[in-house]
Amino acid sequence: MSLALPNYHALGVLLLVLLALVLFSRDRIPLETSSLVVLAILTIGFQVFPYVAPDGRELTPTDFYAGFGHQALIAVCSLMILGHGLIRSGALEPVGRGLAISWRRAPKLSMLATLLVCAVLSAFINNTPIVVMLLPILIGVALRTGQSPSGMLLPVGLISIVGGMSTTIGTSTNLLVVSVAADMGVAPFRMFDFIVPAAIAGAVSVIYLWLIAPRLIPERQVPMQSTVKRLYTAQIRLGKSSDAVGRKLAEAIERCSGNLKVEKIQRGPGVFVTPLPDVTLKAGDRITTTDTRDNLREFAHLLGGRLFSGDVEVDDTHPLGPGDQKIAEVAVTPQSRLVGSRISEARLLSRYGLRLLALHRYNREDQTQTRSTGLDNTVLRSGDVLLVQSSDARLAHVKDGGDLLVLDGSVNLPKTSKAPIALAIMAAVVVVAAFGILPIAISALSGVLAMLLSRCLDWKEAMNALSIQVVMIIVASLALGAALMRTGGADWLAQIFVALSFGIPAWGILGLLMLAMAALTNVVSNNAAAVIGTPIAISLAQQMMLPAEPFVLAVLFGSNLSFATPMAYQTNLLVMNAGGYKFNDFVRVGAPLMLLLWVVLTLTLTYAYQI
Repeated sequence: MSLALPNYHALGVLLLVLLALVLFSRDRIPLETSSLVVLAILTIGFQVFPYVAPDGRELTPTDFYAGFGHQALIAVCSLMILGHGLIRSGALEPVGRGLAISWRRAPKLSMLATLLVCAVLSAFINNTPIVVMLLPILIGVALRTGQSPSGMLLPVGLISIVGGMSTTIGTSTNLLVVSVAADMGVAPFRMFDFIVPAAIAGAVSVIYLWLIAPRLIPERQVPMQSTVKRLYTAQIRLGKSSDAVGRKLAEAIERCSGNLKVEKIQRGPGVFVTPLPDVTLKAGDRITTTDTRDNLREFAHLLGGRLFSGDVEVDDTHPLGPGDQKIAEVAVTPQSRLVGSRISEARLLSRYGLRLLALHRYNREDQTQTRSTGLDNTVLRSGDVLLVQSSDARLAHVKDGGDLLVLDGSVNLPKTSKAPIALAIMAAVVVVAAFGILPIAISALSGVLAMLLSRCLDWKEAMNALSIQVVMIIVASLALGAALMRTGGADWLAQIFVALSFGIPAWGILGLLMLAMAALTNVVSNNAAAVIGTPIAISLAQQMMLPAEPFVLAVLFGSNLSFATPMAYQTNLLVMNAGGYKFNDFVRVGAPLMLLLWVVLTLTLTYAYQI
């Protein structure tokens, strides 16, 4: 079977798809930046080189902007806001409290209950807030029992992904696949149309993650607190004989090798001088700074001053004390406003009252753990775990916000009078969409309006629930999918797939398509893999003269099998850093689960559609 090369426009789109996959797999390039690059190249390319399809219709560059108004994007954004409304209103508080109590009584059965609850909730709510809710509960169990949380966190993170592929609204990937398939003429999938194969896969996953996975995971601990020194706030008081008296503040800082961070200068009772570099230091000045014990002593020595904590001079009899300060670990949540911000711009101290001691982040080459010195230019990412020092009051305030998740094991779930209203709104959205009364894009948007009118959420909280990264990757993926379909690139790829699988039965080709999507989704964004794969799957089914539905579901399920690598899904990174896992832990536990579900789902779809 000979294959002719596609037209130049299709060839260009295929090359752009390859570029997009490379960009989407780069950790150092934000997904939203990569998406914008893809969108810009598409629109500029088709503006400079116009394309007219064989049916005489011109593919205009502005067609690629249609994703911003696509019903799938509206539905995804609305569902993100609704899920955030459930969490902020405390609608899930009884679930969290119940699980926390059950863990004290029967840990083994509670693990099973946690997996089941997480899977069911993830079928209707974005799994990120669910994982964020469960992490402190599971870490608290580990702290009380003295065991490592590694046997709990990873299975719960993976089951949330499995649960998400059960319904059309479970994940943004599902909504995209279903919407793109409907745009291409496939009969629309209703909310529970593929619940049976998903439920079978879910049952297999629960058994595996409950009984087998914990035995495969080595005991892990995040080794942060034991290796980082506490910071102390003290005053360096300058006497008449101090070397720093009469010198500029900049000179004093230079004598300390630039490491002295001056917070304030007190010059007499109630008199404070702004710590500008050209301020001349005088006898009696009290310089307030924060650093380690050793550094504070060194600064005092270099400046010829004496070190005080309050009104007591620091010496062997009166050492520096922690006061009300405690050390805690906080994780950057996927919806945090801090994602994409440099540490120097995050204002951790002024905004949250947190002093940064260390940063723990998964890195492909190495897992780095560094001191806060030199981290100013580090860009914060979802899942980063920060070791911070703060007071109990400020940490409690951080818990009430949505930017940082305090990993101290305490259960501090919100509970408000709006919880029943939020739960009723979400239930109404699901029921209305499930019975086909309204499309999910309309019912979900109406639900958002209801939450705003009932004050379950305000506009600021609703906007905080949205992610520009999700919006841009969806728009860019839809644009790439449309370009593949309209230029014939999807048909050409389908022909290659058929040629390479010549002689293999239809069910085998279905399985290979799902496996290809599973491999792709563990390297790049699952939304990109799904939208690119959907037109190829439909073209493949047409060329084989088979129903398109099982092949579309093969793409949908395959794009959700993001278990084998930590970068495959945003909750994977969050769980990885919180539990101190290594890359190989995901491969050891996630890869067998991926292959197991691949076999189960291939056989289930083959039987259901009699391929």
